[in-house]
Amino acid sequence: MGLLTFSINVTLDGCVDHQEGIADDETHALFTHLLDQSGAMLWGRTTYEMMESYWPLVANGEVEAPPALREWALTLETMPKYVVSSTRSNFPWTNSHHLVGDLRTAVQELKDRTPDGVLIGSGKLATELDRLDLIDEYKFLVHPMIAGHGPTLYQGGLPATRRLELVSADPLSNGVVSMHYRRVD
Repeated sequence: MGLLTFSINVTLDGCVDHQEGIADDETHALFTHLLDQSGAMLWGRTTYEMMESYWPLVANGEVEAPPALREWALTLETMPKYVVSSTRSNFPWTNSHHLVGDLRTAVQELKDRTPDGVLIGSGKLATELDRLDLIDEYKFLVHPMIAGHGPTLYQGGLPATRRLELVSADPLSNGVVSMHYRRVD
């Protein structure tokens, strides 16, 4: 069984707005490495739609991009992508699949059949999966800025505090810190 790892960019004040943060070669290389270590991506519909509107164009060479972004796009293109949605069922982006049925069961089955693990990159979906005790690890890129607005990490709240143990904290040259935590049960 693979692990379910929640990974997202977050500012010091908890903002997870995709337009905030340092999107440079170093951060893209780090996320490409995370993808390479994982067996699948898991997103909610909103994140999927945001990603599918841009990254396939970069992967296909229709949009010019620096090498690190193109590598991210190419890695993402071939990665199995699973989407949770109650309002959409057609996901045409290469290697995309609709995850249907009971959320707990569907995600647990995905973890069970993905030994290299599943990477989740959607904040609202991660909150729901954390409520279901399905997230095993957290890999946050903490950006050296205060956004002063939302959306924020776990904005919807959790039923109880999550205890985590630090696995690693690696500063990048751009001031971002890559934080890796594991759940303490």
